[in-house]
Amino acid sequence: MNRQEAMRGGALLWEAWRDGEQIHALPAGCRPGTIEEAYAVQDGLAAHAGLAVAGYKIGATNARVQARFGVDAPFSGRLFSEFVGESPLHVPPGRVNFHTVEPEFDFVMGRALAPRAAPYGREEVRDAVASVHPAIEVPDSRYTDWLSMTAEDLIADNAIAGLLCLGPAARDGHARDLAAQPVIVRVNGALASEGAGRNVLGDPWNVLVWLVNHLSARDATLEAGHIVTTGSATDIVRCRPGDTVTADFGPLGRVEVRFGSET
Repeated sequence: MNRQEAMRGGALLWEAWRDGEQIHALPAGCRPGTIEEAYAVQDGLAAHAGLAVAGYKIGATNARVQARFGVDAPFSGRLFSEFVGESPLHVPPGRVNFHTVEPEFDFVMGRALAPRAAPYGREEVRDAVASVHPAIEVPDSRYTDWLSMTAEDLIADNAIAGLLCLGPAARDGHARDLAAQPVIVRVNGALASEGAGRNVLGDPWNVLVWLVNHLSARDATLEAGHIVTTGSATDIVRCRPGDTVTADFGPLGRVEVRFGSET
């Protein structure tokens, strides 16, 4: 795949996103067949979108999801500022193609971590974090049936990024044991799913370290102020228009997403 083909693939995905439409798959000439090609298409999507980048989202942070898509590591996508909001987040009808939520531990960076030859270690990465936040991601896809797609397809589609509901900074977030922290998701007040921070690579901090070194290998900087999502701490929760979803992270805080009704 050459640069022109990657840019064309990115343009098609961005046009579908912008117009609220979906495609079955990218045409053969610009559909990625490798992970590197997939990130090249994602770069093309970002270039055509021309939106400010608020940070990064990370997918496939548990072994079950990795096995489903035939990968042995997570993958990343960009968070665009236009699609990040505070809790409670109202999602208007038609804003997303799929009504699903992922409760996540998120980080906001206090200083930049630039590319370098030596890998970044856990403590160095922790020291660069300004705050820890409870969050709900509302993933979305430009494909009609994203579960049937390959990991390369999903990476090209900006790692199925949609909306992000970011909660307030947690008190003493650095001092908390995020791996052991329970997360409880309720839909319209009824228990929908339970999990804990250990469900994402054993600890959300591990996910952040992975991203920093992943970006470094791609000659990209994780900037001060960037948000980093770490993947769903529970099973993905499927919702419907009109639902109100809450995710309770105990002492770290609580976040809420409200899906607008289509009737």
